[in-house]
Amino acid sequence: MDCDEGTPSSNNAIEDKTEYEAFKSPVCLIVLGMAGSGKTTFVSKLNSYLKQYKRAPYLINLDPACKNMPYTPNIDIRDSVKYKQVMKNYGLGPNGAIVTSLNLYTTKFHQLMDLLGKVNVENSHDIAVIDTPGQIEVFTWSASGQILTESLASTFPTIIVYVMDLERSTSPITFMSNMLYACSVLYKTKLPFIVVLNKCDIVDPTYAIEWMHDFETFCDALENESSYMSNLTRTMALTLDEFYNELKCVPVSSFTGHNFDEFFKMVDVAADEFQKEYRVEWDKLRKEKLQTEISQLNKKLDDLAVSSGKGEHVPLFTSISAGREISDIYLAPNADEMSGDSEGEEVPGFNVND
Repeated sequence: MDCDEGTPSSNNAIEDKTEYEAFKSPVCLIVLGMAGSGKTTFVSKLNSYLKQYKRAPYLINLDPACKNMPYTPNIDIRDSVKYKQVMKNYGLGPNGAIVTSLNLYTTKFHQLMDLLGKVNVENSHDIAVIDTPGQIEVFTWSASGQILTESLASTFPTIIVYVMDLERSTSPITFMSNMLYACSVLYKTKLPFIVVLNKCDIVDPTYAIEWMHDFETFCDALENESSYMSNLTRTMALTLDEFYNELKCVPVSSFTGHNFDEFFKMVDVAADEFQKEYRVEWDKLRKEKLQTEISQLNKKLDDLAVSSGKGEHVPLFTSISAGREISDIYLAPNADEMSGDSEGEEVPGFNVND
């Protein structure tokens, strides 16, 4: 994941180099996918695979409703938020409780960022894996999910890993639904994106790869479908052609660990891509946000100055009655131009008793 930084020729270049190194690790993998696609099993196998090479990842579980965890996370949302208690206290259903749990956890997310910062300083882990809730829409389209994603991406190299269930996607319509969701997540997060074709030990992944790269093959598979959805799917397939061209996908087995070496090669490439391309955009967005906050603060200060009496300058004379000149208006002379009477002397014609 090293990148050719070149020879700095100015102070700015040195600052850029320092900033690049400071955020080089850990590389954060946000694991997303439909319910039942095998996200948690994938994270568990990823953990055991890396431990073989003494590269234990930093594991973060953000699924408050998960009961049986096949790995031991370094940070677990369940230690901070009790999912069942949230359901009871707020009278919520399962999905509503997950969203609320994430919202509550987000209020303390800066503490998680501090812990990841220590990982970077100590260089104890080069990869952090974030396991998300089973209901993908709960995380992807919620405010808390967006905050968590943007917080990570603004500080560390961040990659979206979309886990797709090959066994359940053999139908072209289901496959297209999965790809549309993957496409929407890609354009929403604007981060490096890897599609993991999971369960390749059960189903041969060749069909999925062919459908991505050959429109005619996909249309042939749709011939057996006569529903309205098949016509929509055919139209969508044309739309997603450009999406497929830039898509990184790798078939893996979360059960046997097959092809995990290829997956990590893609992670290395994606991390490099983040540093060279995506991070520039994120830094730009961060500076624009900071500039907006400064402008808003300045406006508040101006409003405060007006409310405290330091408003706009108001001219002494705005208008003069008809028939009068400015010279007709009496202005008191300066102190040194006033009468030379001594203090305490009686002024003629002035009677205190009048």
